[in-house]
Amino acid sequence: MNHHAIRTEKLCKSYGRLKAVDSIGLKVQSGELFGFLGPNGAGKTTTISMLSTLLAPSSGKASVNGFDVLSQKDDVRRSIGVVFQDPSIDDELTGYENLELHGLLYGVFEPELSRRMREVFDLVGLWDKRDELVKNYSGGMKRRLEIGRGLLHHPKILFLDEPTLGLDPQTRRGIWDYIRKMNAEESVTVILTTHYMEEADALCGRIAVIDHGKIIAEGTPEELKRSMGGDVIHIQASGNCEKLFKKVPGVSKVIRKGGGRFVVTASDGEKTVPLLFKQAEKCRAVISSVSIHEPTLEDVFIKLTGKTIREQEAEPLAFMRNRIRSKMR
Repeated sequence: MNHHAIRTEKLCKSYGRLKAVDSIGLKVQSGELFGFLGPNGAGKTTTISMLSTLLAPSSGKASVNGFDVLSQKDDVRRSIGVVFQDPSIDDELTGYENLELHGLLYGVFEPELSRRMREVFDLVGLWDKRDELVKNYSGGMKRRLEIGRGLLHHPKILFLDEPTLGLDPQTRRGIWDYIRKMNAEESVTVILTTHYMEEADALCGRIAVIDHGKIIAEGTPEELKRSMGGDVIHIQASGNCEKLFKKVPGVSKVIRKGGGRFVVTASDGEKTVPLLFKQAEKCRAVISSVSIHEPTLEDVFIKLTGKTIREQEAEPLAFMRNRIRSKMR
């Protein structure tokens, strides 16, 4: 019977008045591939930092592999591997030397070390590149090496914090294959933090959506998409018909976005579109484009927060730019 690899109760992390993580409760079963969705600043990395003992919680409880993150830190650290968002391997060493150093630091010695290094290199497809300097690796090869390094000491749980950030789509999908493979072959629980919706959909058995430090939805990808309640219709219109669109039978949600864009959720998209055109005529608006598709996790996030993840990320950047400009005047 599976036990909880991760368990938190009312876990909080505060910085003054700011609650970076706000009373979250998580239960992750052993062997799960579990995803965190959310924009930068939502609390994903802060949560992982607490679970990996890099940050102390302000309040609440958390256990990892059955060990308390405050009173049993060493046991927690022996139980986990971490692949950070920012690169943390030594470019001036070879792939082999990077893994060897990591193994020695974690108390993996010969002959176990050599055997385990061969297993890990084979798992991430880098055995033939083991004697090359890491500075000559491609971005995808470096991420694969970091994932392999995180597995070297046989962790029960592997934290992957934005493992494909900055990689091209083809390389990202290659990394997905390695994540699936090591989850299956190593029987390791994987906690994946990402703001790539398609990544979570492709990899994760269950997902938690976190925003402003709170978990706002949780379930399998299919459960989350079914929660949309039907098809998603994207509309470009010349006027504001939000109130009239909401009156159409079968419409459960209307989100007005900038530039005359609307996102409408309806039980039957094909039946709903002609009715939306009629409502547009009433408010003397012209619909220039319509598209219908089955819900995606991106649509789920828009429904929950009113914005895409990219828009949520852009807000702090715009705020900082405006502050800088105001100081330069």
